[in-house]
Amino acid sequence: MRVYDLSMIKTATLTLLALAVPVFACNGQEGADPRHAEFARLVGEFSEPGGFFDTDNLISNETSYLHVIDELETRGLKGGAYVGVGPGQNFSYIAQIDPEIAYIIDIRADNLLQHLIYKALFHQSDNRAEFVSLLLGLPLDGIPEGTENWSVDQLVDFIDGRFATRASIAEARDKVDSFIDRLGIPLVDTQRETIDRFHRTFIRAGLSLRFTTFGRAPQPYYPTLRQLFEATDLQGDRESYLASEESFRVVKTLQEAGRLIPVVGNFAGDHALGAVAADIRSRGLQLSAFYTSNVEFYLMEDGSFGRFASNLEVFPVDSSSVFIRSVFGSTSRFRHPGRQPGFASTQLVQSISDFQEAWGARRLRDYIDLVLLGFGLE
Repeated sequence: MRVYDLSMIKTATLTLLALAVPVFACNGQEGADPRHAEFARLVGEFSEPGGFFDTDNLISNETSYLHVIDELETRGLKGGAYVGVGPGQNFSYIAQIDPEIAYIIDIRADNLLQHLIYKALFHQSDNRAEFVSLLLGLPLDGIPEGTENWSVDQLVDFIDGRFATRASIAEARDKVDSFIDRLGIPLVDTQRETIDRFHRTFIRAGLSLRFTTFGRAPQPYYPTLRQLFEATDLQGDRESYLASEESFRVVKTLQEAGRLIPVVGNFAGDHALGAVAADIRSRGLQLSAFYTSNVEFYLMEDGSFGRFASNLEVFPVDSSSVFIRSVFGSTSRFRHPGRQPGFASTQLVQSISDFQEAWGARRLRDYIDLVLLGFGLE
C-alpha cells in the first residue's frame, strides 16, 4: 500500500466513490463454464461498489513482507480462513498458512481485475516456470524438464535470459482473456481494457516492474518484481510463493478449487467484510490471518476505523487468529522498534484477540498505539 509520512498525517485521504464501478452480479453469463459458477457467485455477492486509491498496486512496495514468515511458523498458524488486501504478496502468506479458503478484499475494483489475471495464470500453468512465463508474455516452448526442482534464483535467472515475442505475447494474452471469459463474471469494455493494460505492463517491464503511485515521484526503495520474488525472511531464507514448487502448488490448488475469492470492498464498508465473515462461519472455519497492510492508517485518518473494528467483531476468531500488518514511515516522532535496518517497511504479526481487548478498553488512541500493540510500548 501507499507509503505515508507521519509528519504530514493530516494530508492523507481515502475517498470512497460510490458506484464508481458496477457490483459484479454474476448470473448465467453467456459462455460461462459452470465449473466456475460458485466462484463467480461469491465474487458478485460479496463485492461492494469500488473506490479510489492513488496507486496502481500491481506489485507490493513492502520490502519487508516476508519478515513475518518465521513467526507464522512459530505460531503454527495453518488452515482456517485467510483474508488479505492488495496484489501478489498475499500468495506468499497463503502458501505459508495453507488455508481452506482465502478472500482478497480491496477498495479498488482494479485489484479484483488483477486477481482474475492471476487466477487465469494459475489455472493454465503446470509449474512456476510456465506461470512466470505467461505472466511476462514469454514463450512456453523451450522450458526444460526438471524446473520443479529449481530454486527461485535459478527460476529468475532462466526468466532473465528469455525474451517475449509477438507470438508469445499474443498467446499469453489470449490464454488470460479466454479463461476470464469462461468465469462468468460480467465485465464492461473499460474493465477488459484494464485487464489488457495490466497484463501488458507486466510483459513490458518484466522483472524490473516497480510499484507506481500517481502524481508523486517513485521512491528508490520501491522493490522490483525480481526483488519480491527473491525476498527472504529474517533468517535469510527465500520464502515467496515462487521459492518452491510446493509453495506455488498451495496457491494453485486453492485457485483451481475456486477458493481464492477476490472481492471489491471497503474495510469500513457495510457489506463486503460482513459477507465474508458470514461465509467463513457457514463453512465452520476460524479466521487464521487478516493481512491489512497499512490500510488501518487511512481508516484512522478518515475517521472510519471504528466501523472496521465493528466489522471485525462478526468474524469467527480464536486465540490463534492474527493480523499481519505493514508499517511505513520514520520521523523524529516515531520509528517502529521492530523495523529492520535497510528496510522502509516493518511487518508485524499481532493477535486479533489482543487488539479487540485493547480497542474495547479504549487503549488505542491512534495509529501509533495500534502498531505498538504487543511491543510493551503502547
